[in-house]
Amino acid sequence: MTYSIIARCGRTGLLGVATATSDMAVGARVPWVRSGTGAVVTQHRTDPRLGPRMLDILDAGATAEDAVRATVGSTPDADWRQLAAIGARGPAAAYTGARIDASAATTVLADDHAVVGNILAAPGVGPAVSAAFRADPSAELAERLVSALEAGLEAGGETDPLRSAALLVHGAQRFPLVDLRVDDHAEPLTELRRLWELYAPSAGEYVRRALHPDDATGRAPVPEGEARV
Repeated sequence: MTYSIIARCGRTGLLGVATATSDMAVGARVPWVRSGTGAVVTQHRTDPRLGPRMLDILDAGATAEDAVRATVGSTPDADWRQLAAIGARGPAAAYTGARIDASAATTVLADDHAVVGNILAAPGVGPAVSAAFRADPSAELAERLVSALEAGLEAGGETDPLRSAALLVHGAQRFPLVDLRVDDHAEPLTELRRLWELYAPSAGEYVRRALHPDDATGRAPVPEGEARV
């Protein structure tokens, strides 16, 4: 009952995740990103411990495929889990456990993104998410991720109505460049879109405030790769 997209922007090096589900507070459990390391998701009977575990393995120099494989091998309940990972370099990787209904699940893998979902209403959800992400490579990563979630809903979404959604993007700093959550809403993607459009003009400014707190006029440059999100 969750679908997610993880991605890396080749132009900026940004890493991000967008996710939506028919349960509440998806942003607290499913998406995990570490600057310069990777972006991962852990979902379906979600074990939040597996997100940091995959990132630690990526941090040690492993590929996304190795990180997913090692994490699957480290948990006795792997058959219930759905995982995906993408590193700062290399293609994405994913895993769907044997106890997840394959007819209602999706996996789409690419060099710069991956889509995974379970308990979906239609087989076209995953491909629609991926196609929307690829539609405009020049757009900001966060915008592409939000658009991808919206396309997944238009393609059928989940079997139950969506209830929560989240957008998480990291740049050069160890703190998030974007961290927006809709924990309980009748139309969480509409609300996520509203929050993103409100936040987008100020995202670089919040980084500037952290790095240059004495610069009240905003003349100090935002680090490359974080002027756009």
